[in-house]
Amino acid sequence: MKLKHLQSLTQQTEDGPFQVLAATWSPNNQKLAVCNNDRVVLLFDEAGVKRDKFPTKPSEHGAGRKSYTVKGLAFSPDSTRIAVGQTDNMVFVYKIGDSWGAKKVICNKFGTQSPVTCMLWMSEGPIIYGQLDGKIRAAHYKSNKSQTLYATGSYVVSLASK
Repeated sequence: MKLKHLQSLTQQTEDGPFQVLAATWSPNNQKLAVCNNDRVVLLFDEAGVKRDKFPTKPSEHGAGRKSYTVKGLAFSPDSTRIAVGQTDNMVFVYKIGDSWGAKKVICNKFGTQSPVTCMLWMSEGPIIYGQLDGKIRAAHYKSNKSQTLYATGSYVVSLASK
């Protein structure tokens, strides 16, 4: 396999290296979402051009942006929503719309018992996320309910779908 560097999407900040907390491609291959260390989700088009951005929110209104870290991003199957898994025991679902520049609003909130460590959005069905306490949970965004699918005593490192 031969890899070739095409371009850098983000630049290094003045106070240190630019950190990518999470990244995901949309199922329609037209958007790339990248969350940086400022807890801002940057949206790039298929050519790597930054087209949009929106800030993430802490689970508690008074808490600052430095009170949590984003651990996972996942696009909905229709590429119009993004789920954001955070270490402040929250999964937010943002409606980002079909077009660039559409208003970004939170349409679902799922509170968790433990920090989120990874996530994916199934092509048909719920958002699946792993937690620090070893649970794998499913969040059903249409009914705004969640359930535990599997529990183990180990930190959930990653998830994959078939």
